[in-house]
Formats: sequence, C-alpha cells, structure tokens
Amino acid sequence: MSAENLPTPEGMCDGGDLDCGSGLLLIIREAMQPIAGGAVLEVRSRESSVRIDLPAWCRLVGHNMLGDQPGEGGSTSYFIRKKGGEPDDAYAQDIQAAKDYRWTVRARSKEPMRARAYVRNHSFDVGQPASFDTEDAAPSAIEYLLAALAGDLSVGMRWRASRENIEVYELEVSLTTTLDNVLVFLGLEDQGHPGMAGVEGRLFIDADADEATLERLWQETLLRSPVAQTLAREIPITIEHRKH
Repeated sequence: MSAENLPTPEGMCDGGDLDCGSGLLLIIREAMQPIAGGAVLEVRSRESSVRIDLPAWCRLVGHNMLGDQPGEGGSTSYFIRKKGGEPDDAYAQDIQAAKDYRWTVRARSKEPMRARAYVRNHSFDVGQPASFDTEDAAPSAIEYLLAALAGDLSVGMRWRASRENIEVYELEVSLTTTLDNVLVFLGLEDQGHPGMAGVEGRLFIDADADEATLERLWQETLLRSPVAQTLAREIPITIEHRKH
C-alpha cells in the first residue's frame, strides 16, 4: 500500500530508539488494547532494525502490516491493522513474563583479586571490590556499579528524547562516589558502613530542545531508572554458601 493510501490510525505509540527485543513489542501491544479489531495503529520508531523485525512479528501473531512512511525527526511510521476482535491473551502473558524476568550473572575467581563475570553472551573482568590504584588491570566492582548507573541514565535519557523526536548531539553522565568507611571493608575497623556514602554527578547534554523539556525528561529518567531506584532503597540480599 502506497504512503498516500495509508488509512488514518485510531491509535499511536512511539518507541523511540527501542528495538523489538528491548520492549517495543510490549509498548505496541499495550497501545493495541483499547482499539477494536480491524482498527489501525501507527507505530513510530527511529530504530532501523524495526523495518525488518516488526513485519515478521505481525505475520507471527496475525496482524496486518499495511506499510510505512517517513515521520518526523528521522523516525518511521508503521501502520498495523489489528487482527480480529478476539482477546489478545498473549499480551497478558508477555506482560507477566516481563514482570517475572530474572537477570542472571555469575562470576568465577581463579586468580588473586580478579574475577571473570558472565552475563548472557558477554563476559568481562572485575578487579578488586574497591581499589585506590590508578593502573589496575580491571575496573573495580565499585566502578562497575557506577558505570551501570551512568549507562542506565544516559541510555534512558536518550531513549526518552527519541520518543519526542528530540535530536541529541552530545550526552554524557559523569558520576563520583566515596565509601562511607573503606576501612571496614579492609578489616581495619569494625564501626561504620563499607558501602557508598552517596553518588553525585552531572548530566551534560546538547540537544534540540529547551531547558524545561530536558529537565522534565531527566527527572522522568531518574524516576524510572532501574539502577538508580535500586540504589535509592534497601533491598534484601540472600546469597547461600555452598561447597563444591
């Protein structure tokens, strides 16, 4: 179907830079819930892989991909006709699967002061829990934790900007921390807390938006950040000791 013949959509969702494997399909299914079978949903995306993956998903679940056309800010609009009016049981199943998903990591230590961490199809070295040496062979565990937070916030901010067709030219999150009492970790003192005393930092961003819009997106990013919100509250840690 040519772009000029595409129907007027009855619903719209914007996935920004998300790909189909990173939550876009959940956003699409949620947007499809209120519209009737046979109605058209417009899906806006800036991610190039969606052009191949979204039609394949439509064929798999029974929706009809009608076509696409260029959108604003480098995005593409895809038009999907929802399949007949039967309830979408798969949506509820996918939502529950997303809520129940368990991220898993394992780390093996075969040499002093270093471990190898394995995460899905990735692996990386982790050095000492906390190190003062500027020339370590691997980042410390504290640095990985800070990097996880900085990465979470920088990617989250860029994604939220992409959903509003805001062009981001430069984006950097700089973080710093101190430990409440590193001597507790070293076994030199018993009083105090070995964990981080707090995290301070700055967001540096050059984007095609006003300050008020960027501040709104940044506050939403902080509020919805899995890593930031985990650090902001206490969570139970239960790790059993088992001898091989």
